[in-house]
Amino acid sequence: MLVETLLETAKRRGDQVAVADPTRSLTYKELVRLSDVMRRQVQRASNRQNVGILLPSTTVFAGAFFGTLWAGRTVVPLNFLLQPDELAKVVDDSDIDVIFTIRHFEELASATKARKIYIEDLPLKREMILSYLRFRPAPPKVNENDTAVLLYTSGTSGVPKGVLQTYRNLRTNIDACIEAARLTGEHHFLGVLPLFHSFGITTMLLVPVRLGARVYYLPKFNPNLVFKTVREQKSTIVMVIASMYTALLRSKSAKAEDLASLTFAISGGEALSPMTFEAFKSRFNVEILQGYGMSEAAPVVSLSMPWAHRAGKVGKPIAGVSVRAFDDNGKELVDEEIGELWVKGPNVMAGYYKKPEETKAVLTDDGWYKTGDMGCVDADGFIQITGRKKEMIIVGGENVYPREIETALEAHDAVNEAAVIGQQDPSRGEVPVAFVTLIEGADSTETELREFCRGKVAGYKVPRRVIISKDLPRGPTGKILKRELNKLL
Repeated sequence: MLVETLLETAKRRGDQVAVADPTRSLTYKELVRLSDVMRRQVQRASNRQNVGILLPSTTVFAGAFFGTLWAGRTVVPLNFLLQPDELAKVVDDSDIDVIFTIRHFEELASATKARKIYIEDLPLKREMILSYLRFRPAPPKVNENDTAVLLYTSGTSGVPKGVLQTYRNLRTNIDACIEAARLTGEHHFLGVLPLFHSFGITTMLLVPVRLGARVYYLPKFNPNLVFKTVREQKSTIVMVIASMYTALLRSKSAKAEDLASLTFAISGGEALSPMTFEAFKSRFNVEILQGYGMSEAAPVVSLSMPWAHRAGKVGKPIAGVSVRAFDDNGKELVDEEIGELWVKGPNVMAGYYKKPEETKAVLTDDGWYKTGDMGCVDADGFIQITGRKKEMIIVGGENVYPREIETALEAHDAVNEAAVIGQQDPSRGEVPVAFVTLIEGADSTETELREFCRGKVAGYKVPRRVIISKDLPRGPTGKILKRELNKLL
């Protein structure tokens, strides 16, 4: 299904640039040839179903991805930002015995037991020339419920789990995203997100290929290089996590003209602070649009668009997807009552790899996925996220959602970002504690920030402490790791 999409696109737009990075550029015809070459390499290397790819976001990743699927195998994108022992656990759990990687990751890859095949050692140029003369087999027959990608969660809420993403999950999510954003083959995508991430794979590889559009990959996030690339490539779409937009704002030399070509700047993966939204709009004349998703939903659940968005919300569900809020007893909530958000649709995963109990805990018999996110849905279908269920703080019997306090603190002129957690308290059960980073050159105090917060939220929600830090602990994709903040109390 996905390989067929590539082949069909190559027939329509074969001479069009498909994927590019700082070292090479491939047309759709050339991407098909590279994918065919990688298909042969995969078939030679292993008989196992799951194949590991430990590569940066590049043209070679795209070829390895489609080549693995063409070989009838399942792609296991590996996170190169993990520590060696973390990667070793993922490799062991995934049952892969071969990893396609590059010498840059040799030390990291050596922590695993799998055989390592280095791209630099493969005669890719020669093989691509020979591919003109070789028989090119049709893509394997696959069922829509077969697993296309085994994608491991980032582990921000615990040990990474392998998410079984089927062909149906991915194909329906691709088409619904294209419909929701009214995308065409004339768009130019800037691929900043890592392709080991679900957000990156779907929006920066599969969607462009489905459209016949062009995507330019930056193997490493660098704010100044992002501005330079958007300007030179005339990029029209960029999708990154919220903290990357904050980092872009720190660039002193960037100007509004650098981002003049952008049609969409979409944020996902974590909450976008009002300060970042307003600063980006004021400085670059770009309105950041928020989306919502997770690996278990392949990953897009909702999108905000210029013609359909509301401040502080993450858009409406894409076609075919339903989102509802439920209480702890499984009763659906109405009138914007806050509860756990459940998602249902063809994008919802088949389950967690080799983890039936964990799968059963989050997937209901009638197909709802329990996200663990707290929020509400308004009468028009717009979704608001208030925090994670496990992060909810109970102060003297009152439910307190960290995101509300974080939003209040981030409205302060000196605050760059905030993260709120609960701390045990003998008299009130729990109290909120806030960690903040300040904008470069700005100054504030704990007392000032607590008083500022007091004017924005109820008294019991005001943080007992506000800890000003230089930086906050982050996961591989830049998300703040709140479980690590507990260790700092």
